[in-house]
This record gives sequence, C-alpha cells and structure tokens, in this order.
Amino acid sequence: MSSRKIAFIFAFLASLFYGAAFTVAKDVMPTYIKPFGFILLRVSVAGLLFWLVGLTIKKEKIQTRDFIRIFLAAFFGCALNMLTFFKGLSMTTPISAAVIMVITPVLVLSFSALILKEKTTPLKILGIFIGLSGTLLLILYGQKLELGKSGMMGNFLVFFNAASYALYLILIRNLTQKYHPLTFAKWIYLFGFFLVLPFGFAELKQVNWQALPNAAWIGMGYIVLITTFLTYMFNMFALRELKATTLSIFIYLQPVIASIYAILVGSDSLNLIKVLATILIFTGVYLVTSKPKTKTRETT
Repeated sequence: MSSRKIAFIFAFLASLFYGAAFTVAKDVMPTYIKPFGFILLRVSVAGLLFWLVGLTIKKEKIQTRDFIRIFLAAFFGCALNMLTFFKGLSMTTPISAAVIMVITPVLVLSFSALILKEKTTPLKILGIFIGLSGTLLLILYGQKLELGKSGMMGNFLVFFNAASYALYLILIRNLTQKYHPLTFAKWIYLFGFFLVLPFGFAELKQVNWQALPNAAWIGMGYIVLITTFLTYMFNMFALRELKATTLSIFIYLQPVIASIYAILVGSDSLNLIKVLATILIFTGVYLVTSKPKTKTRETT
C-alpha cells in the first residue's frame, strides 16, 4: 500500500474518532467530571505524551519572538478553544455541536479578511453570510424544544470555540512551516496547561476516582488518548503526504459521523431545524472554500 493511501486512511480515522468524540464526551460530562476539570486532565496527559514523544526528534531552538505567538496560539487554540467547547457540549447536543464546528473555514476566511486584510470575492462573502445564518438558526432555535436557554448558551459557546480555533489557525499559519509539529505541539500544550489550570483545578479535585464506572474511564481515556494525542499524530503523518486543503476536507465528515453515532446510541436525534442549519452551513462552507474557475485562452 502506498504512503499516500495510508495517509488517507489516517485522515479518515482521525475524522472518525473526532466524530464519535462529541457523544463520548457528552456521556462523561458533567455526570462524572465537570467540563473544565476534563480539559485540565486532557491537556495535562496529552501534553506529557507530546513532550515524551518529542524526545525522539532533534531538539529545535525556538526564536524568542515566536514564543509570544505560540503563547497566543495556546490561548486561542488550547485554552479558550477547549474550555468553551467542553462547557458548550455539556449544555447542548452532540449533533448540534458537530454541525456548528463545520463553520470554522467560514470564520477563518472572515478573520483573514478583517485581520490580515486578505482579498475576498463577492461569492465568498455570500458564503460567509449563508454559513453564519445557519449557525445563528441553530443557536437561537435548534434547542428551543429540547434544552431551552441552556441549549442556546451551549450552542453559542461551541460557536465561540469555533471562532477561537479559527483565530488559532491564523496565528500558526507560518509557525507550522517553521518548526516540527511535535515541537510546536509540546509548547502549545505546556502553555495551555498553565492557562487552564486555574479553571480546571477545583473541578478536577472534585472527581471521585474510586467511584467511577468502567464506562467513564473508557470515555475519558478515549478523549485524552485517542481524540487528543493519537489523532494529532495521525494528522501529522497525513500532512506529510497530503496538502492541508485536502486534509481539511475531512472535517466535513465529522457531523455526519457524529450524527450517525449519536442516533445509534440514542444520545441525540434529528429535527427540521438541525437539517436546515446543516444545509445552510455546508452551502456557506462550499462557497467559501470553492476556487474560482480560471478562464483559458483558446489556441489557434
């Protein structure tokens, strides 16, 4: 089997694991561990693993000025991103959270235009508005009959998480080409640990570890080891063989996988609002990520 085919398999497995993670994390929180405590556990264990695996690669010296951007990346991509996502997921449903996360490419383009002053097209601007309208529909009405105000706040926090992650992607745009992915990951998670520690320490202390059932241990292990550490390694290998734009397409599998898994285990269900919001968001993402057709001259 060629290395390119193996890369596609790893990319698919990463999306598969991420898709199931919405329901797995929801089943663990907040019954057995509260969201912020779960994040501290996730960042601590995964960060330790990244530092241990990082010993196998050649040590890289990071320029002092880059530490500022790495710290900001840790704030938006590790701390704020994870804290708002897990808190939001504990208040909403797996399918809604998975659908909202697909808005990330739309937000990346929006921030690129606003912050980096990158040029965009009317079609992409239309895609931004369509995608955001789908997200707004899900936030305001998607949980009205299921979780009330709590669900609305949960959806808003998941959207805030997507916005934070989009800023993170902009911050690391040059850094990922400059340093080895493992070097970058271990510093991100080290800074992230100190950022989430004040929020998660008290909640982590409240966990009654001896009373946890096997299902809770399995769920926590899945989130920490599989969807944090292993999927990062899978994506890192896939990026060696595939373009970043090719790899990003796999994010669209996540709401599909999340919906199938959540419905199969009875953790969530579909309704008209979720379907309409999904259509709007996917339409917006398609318009934002589509490349304009180039005109070719006819040769005589």
